[in-house]
Amino acid sequence: MLVTLREILKDTREKHYAVGLFNCVTLEMTKGILMAAEETRSPVIIGPAQILLPPASLEDYCDMMLGMARRARVPVALHFDHGFDPELVQKAVSLGFTSVMYDCSMLPLSENIRRTQSMVKTAHAAGCSLEAEIGHVGSNDHSVGAQIADSVYTDPLEARQFAEETGCDALAVAIGTAHGVYETPPTLSFGALRKIRDLCETPLVLHGGSGLSEEDFRQCVRDGISKINIFTHNNLVAARAAVENHTEKTGAFELMEKVEEAVKRETIRHIRMFGSEGKA
Repeated sequence: MLVTLREILKDTREKHYAVGLFNCVTLEMTKGILMAAEETRSPVIIGPAQILLPPASLEDYCDMMLGMARRARVPVALHFDHGFDPELVQKAVSLGFTSVMYDCSMLPLSENIRRTQSMVKTAHAAGCSLEAEIGHVGSNDHSVGAQIADSVYTDPLEARQFAEETGCDALAVAIGTAHGVYETPPTLSFGALRKIRDLCETPLVLHGGSGLSEEDFRQCVRDGISKINIFTHNNLVAARAAVENHTEKTGAFELMEKVEEAVKRETIRHIRMFGSEGKA
């Protein structure tokens, strides 16, 4: 069942759970994630990010995922993550994505607000939700380019101002996480998160979730996070399943089920940590 991000997050804070965005780039990953959501009766968010587009176009991803989301037996939001280029974000809206992220977090606050305000109007006119980011979630992987740089922590007062002036449907905040594989455990600022939660009614999003401990996840949800982004863990699990089950006589077809099952197990593990099991 295809829904918007606004719909899928509407009671997360009240009922103290978060919904996972599981970025996916292949049929096997997408199937594994949706199988996990259906088995646990959990709402779920799927979709690519701009940085994941080189191997396939936005149209290719949409063609594969939109029908699968519509046929799912649980609520599914189709989300375009970390869209830096407004043209791509607008294209995602026109293609039928029910959620987009317009990431202007590297710009000054006033410009981030101005650009986000405009894109919110575009998205909402098409019945699409919009996520934005204030502060900046950096990366552990220096190869991803200059657009994802060192983290800049979110100021709670600026978060409230940003949410009120833009009307965004979800707000990604920086509290010490980073994209990619952690070389050392991150130090999260739960105090800052609680201040943002108390000042800002907009659902809050945690990026850079892969690699956090179970207690970190549960504390983030307790302190106000409504959406958690996962890619690296599932991406690595999918690759390992392909490698571990490959032989000289094994083809791509024979590997599909192994990859799906591995991604399904990993997704279920996260769904249970996020507390969204049974919330569909």
